[in-house]
Amino acid sequence: MDERIKVLGAAIREARLKRGLSQTELAAMIGTDQAAISRIENGGCGVGIASYIKIADALGVKLGSLVGF
Repeated sequence: MDERIKVLGAAIREARLKRGLSQTELAAMIGTDQAAISRIENGGCGVGIASYIKIADALGVKLGSLVGF
């Protein structure tokens, strides 16, 4: 998988943990399941921009902050 997807997944994990959320809680907030969050955080899959925006919104961060902008 593309290294950038892995970096983005790690940033999502870090932001989720800072908020004190479990993968299951984040998944419920964006309408998916825990397994999908796990795959995203581990860089096992990339998702569409709309999903990344939902994740950023749920975590209370700007999407750019997750990608280093």
